[in-house]
Amino acid sequence: MNTRAAVPLGIAVALTLPGAVLGALGAHTAAPLDALLFGIAVIGAAFVLSWVAEAIQVDISPGLAITLLALIAVLPEYAVDFVFTAEGGAAFAEHGPACLPPDAAPGTQSPCGLALANMTGANRILVGVGWAAVVLIAAWRLRGKPAERRQVRLERTDSVPLAFLALATLYSLTLPLRHTISLIDAVVLVAIFIAYAVRVARAPAGDPDLDGVSKLLGEKPKVARRVWCLALFAFAGAVILLVAENFAHALVETGTQLGVSQFLLVQWVAPLASEAPELIVAGLYAWRLKTTDALAALVSSKVNQWTLLVGTLPVVFAFAAGDLVGLPIDAPQREELLLTAAQSLFAVSLLLRLTITVRAALCLLGLFVGQFVLAGVLPESVKGIELVALSGVYLVLAVVNIVRHRKDAVRLAVDGYRTPYRELADA
Repeated sequence: MNTRAAVPLGIAVALTLPGAVLGALGAHTAAPLDALLFGIAVIGAAFVLSWVAEAIQVDISPGLAITLLALIAVLPEYAVDFVFTAEGGAAFAEHGPACLPPDAAPGTQSPCGLALANMTGANRILVGVGWAAVVLIAAWRLRGKPAERRQVRLERTDSVPLAFLALATLYSLTLPLRHTISLIDAVVLVAIFIAYAVRVARAPAGDPDLDGVSKLLGEKPKVARRVWCLALFAFAGAVILLVAENFAHALVETGTQLGVSQFLLVQWVAPLASEAPELIVAGLYAWRLKTTDALAALVSSKVNQWTLLVGTLPVVFAFAAGDLVGLPIDAPQREELLLTAAQSLFAVSLLLRLTITVRAALCLLGLFVGQFVLAGVLPESVKGIELVALSGVYLVLAVVNIVRHRKDAVRLAVDGYRTPYRELADA
């Protein structure tokens, strides 16, 4: 390997080692230090996975490559969320729908709630921070240029993930009306993901623009490239298996010891660790003004999380519970689901014309930050009302955008579901 190009790979592997060794030995230090070491290991493994996912674009179509990139890059998120979901299923089997023993201390967070907290936090970070950051970084790089130059434009082929994201979002808006995410919901959401994967698999082959470690891997001879990618994928996967459960437990224990809300740590700190590599890679792409690739990858990741991740949670829960029961949704989690789905609909509405402006990006980021501002100023007695209020704002803005750009919405749907991929690629 070229020594200079391999340095980032060496650093990422080195980051995984302390946490992986602790996980393999079953050893532990103080809970906060455990959480830090295991979280860093997740970040290192996620970087390795993202480079592998980019390198395999040499062998498959760009559309399918983007889908696999999104799927592989969020494997750490799956691993952490599955741990919380499995623990929720085990708690359900032991204690019933409350998922807590009768003598649980007041304020103890239900393991079932933690599973959904991790998922909703990851989804909102991806859009509220990730999508906005791509536009704002590019705008900073192009400061002084005309406003139209500082917009981020997607390709017509990106209508496909946007159309399927819209479909999944519309279905997910029904979830806050339920008391469980059922196995029927799992079938629907996974079916949407499979239909999406089949659609993008028909994309014509292209010439990927690789850089750094992914370029180093992608330029290797065919057999060597595949061996390297398979070996690195297996290594990163093994690290994630060794540290994911430990990371989840260390976070919860840290919250208990430090008096910090477990829910807060699971919803925001854990997703930041698992989403950080993806967000950093997208940010670097935006800095190099490869904004279309950056935003397209994040859109595909959102499709992945909002279909396959959400769809598999009730399956993991039912398996752990030993019963064909749905993942329970309590009142606070219904509000979190509503806000996440509403944000998703608003984000899709901003891209109906396959263009997102700086103003739209600031709106996404501002509304995301607004949740924390409102939570900080509202009295404890009305906590949670900010989630419903922001959901209403997102939904109203989304409807206004859809009505204003209804012709673009129809065109997006036709291109996303029906127009042949070759025609989209040639446009």
